[in-house]
This record gives sequence, C-alpha cells and structure tokens, in this order.
Amino acid sequence: MGAQTDTRSRIQDVALRLFTEKGYEATSLREIAEALNVTKAALYYHFKTKDDIIASLTEDRIKSLDALVAWAQEQPRTVETRRELARRYSEDMTRGRDHEVMRFLERNQTALQQHSKVMMMRERMTALISVLCDADDPITVKLRRSMAIFTMHAVWFVLRDEKVGDEERTEAALQLALELIDSAEECPTPAEN
Repeated sequence: MGAQTDTRSRIQDVALRLFTEKGYEATSLREIAEALNVTKAALYYHFKTKDDIIASLTEDRIKSLDALVAWAQEQPRTVETRRELARRYSEDMTRGRDHEVMRFLERNQTALQQHSKVMMMRERMTALISVLCDADDPITVKLRRSMAIFTMHAVWFVLRDEKVGDEERTEAALQLALELIDSAEECPTPAEN
C-alpha cells in the first residue's frame, strides 16, 4: 500500500509541475509517464486520464475548505472568529500542495473553467467568503473581508519573483489578511456616511 501511495503522490507532483509549466492542455499522459520514467500502463494503474489527476489534486483542497466552512458556521460571527478563520485558511494553504494547486489553477484558468472539480472549488470559496460576511454588510466591509482571503493567494502570484522564503511570504500575507479583517470592523455603515 505504501509504495502505491508513494507512486500516486509522485505522479501528482510531476503532473502538477508539468501542468503548471507547460499548461494542462499541452501536457500528455505520455509526457507525465516519461518524466516519471514509468510506462503509460503503470501511470494508467493510478490515473486513467488527466481529469482523474486534476480530481485527485483538488479533492483534498475541497475537503479542507468544507471543514473550514463547517467550523466557521458553528462559530459566533465575531472579529475573533474571522481572524481565526484567516489563520486556519493560511495553515491550509501551506499544508501539502495547496499553493501549488492554486498556482496551477491560476495558470490554467481557461482550460479548466468548466472542469467539475474546479467549479466545486469555486463554490467552496464562495461559501468561505459567505461565512466571513453578513448579507447586510456594506460593500466595503464585504470587499475587505474577501480580499483578506485572496491576499493569501496573491502573495504567491504578485510576488512570485521576490527573493522571499515561503514562510516569510505566508506570514506577510496572513498579517495583511488580519489587518484587512480588522479594518473592515472600522468601516462606517451606510447610515454613518
């Protein structure tokens, strides 16, 4: 079982790298097998299609987002809960391959926009934002809280070429996310304008 899990994980790592570097549509299963130095039959044992690889890469992320949203829905809607949600999201982003998957998805948006698992991830992100915001929040509050989450993605894209370690990058994004959440609390409501 351990060798199969290791092989499956190696396939995911190589496919993720190739899909990100060359593009999802431009990468074939044959190229993935060659990069792994295995036969196509060995690759087929684990994944029959590229879509199967995408599904495997996104399933953990979807489960993680589901758990985070479920946790948040059980909490009081306070600034402390929102701050903890941002911290937990940051931890999720740095666990496993999450930020690599996000980079891959960003670089292959057009090719994957209708992929069922990618659409499920979009739905989960919408659910995550909905637990950060209340329906009657002013647009500036909703935007700040939403940007708190997207800041943790942007740090991997906007500052891609910066000579910064992953830990420093993650800490900077979380700090800014927490500042955005705090600043949303200070936004005037429409009646105060």
